[in-house]
Amino acid sequence: MGAGHNHGHTHGGPPAGTTTAAYRGRLRIALSITLSVMVVEIIGGIAADSLALIADAAHMATDAVGLGMALLAIHFAARPADETRTFGFARAEILAALANCVLLLGVGGFLLYEAIERFLVPPETRGGLTIIFALVGMAANMVSLSLLMRGQKESLNVRGAYLEVLADTLGSLAVLVSAVVILTTGWQTADPIAGLLIGLMIVPRTVKLLRETLNVLLEAAPKNVDMNEVRAHMLALPGVDDVHDLHVWTITSGMPVLSAHVVVDQDALDTVGHEKMLHDLQGCLGHHFDVEHCTFQLEPRGHAEHEAKLCH
Repeated sequence: MGAGHNHGHTHGGPPAGTTTAAYRGRLRIALSITLSVMVVEIIGGIAADSLALIADAAHMATDAVGLGMALLAIHFAARPADETRTFGFARAEILAALANCVLLLGVGGFLLYEAIERFLVPPETRGGLTIIFALVGMAANMVSLSLLMRGQKESLNVRGAYLEVLADTLGSLAVLVSAVVILTTGWQTADPIAGLLIGLMIVPRTVKLLRETLNVLLEAAPKNVDMNEVRAHMLALPGVDDVHDLHVWTITSGMPVLSAHVVVDQDALDTVGHEKMLHDLQGCLGHHFDVEHCTFQLEPRGHAEHEAKLCH
């Protein structure tokens, strides 16, 4: 290590668990509920001769795949880091969230397509029996939503699963409302209208989740981190003259990472010491921005110019 260099690491590696891992049990319960309701709606769809219920069961099957992928991603994310994957498989959760987005967009497109088809040829539905099975599906989905409500605010992967269950709930609601209308008025067109509304609600939410997921994959700064504020807080520390090569990105939900070259005054550094300077930098970022995994390079004035010459 050359004179004036010091690398500060707050951790020897990534955290042992990711945000999504804390919700493994709830995801398993939600998966079990989804599979159970899927079977019930298939039986109900056949008994009531309801295409809407059978379609909602197919929607449930897609969501079960999404929940299963979320659990699989947690399994891979928990595997330890090694020499080739220094952050382990934590990014697998983001890849699963991306796959869930693709599934959700496919479901939304399918619902829109089916709505158009049913406008042309409305199905004959037994409203009373359909209402019973739709109520069962809605009650089960509400339980799953309550299990995933908190986790969807903290993890993109859980949010993908949450949106899928929400889509299921909307599907059950649409089946219920359309069945009531058909039962009371005989107006079969209510079914495709409900399907169209569900598709229009799913797609925009999914596009938003996809944008956030791509931001993580493109290593954009976390949305709650203002780079100018980070730089200002670091520069406010005694002895810090400048900050360059500042990068903040997210490995996976709940795991922001920061690296920076910090130009320090040599006299101040000699007074407080390297360890105290690194503790001050870490304390500043951990307290104000909740960024705990940081890597700093402390360097004297003029070293940035030296690095630039080496690059050329």
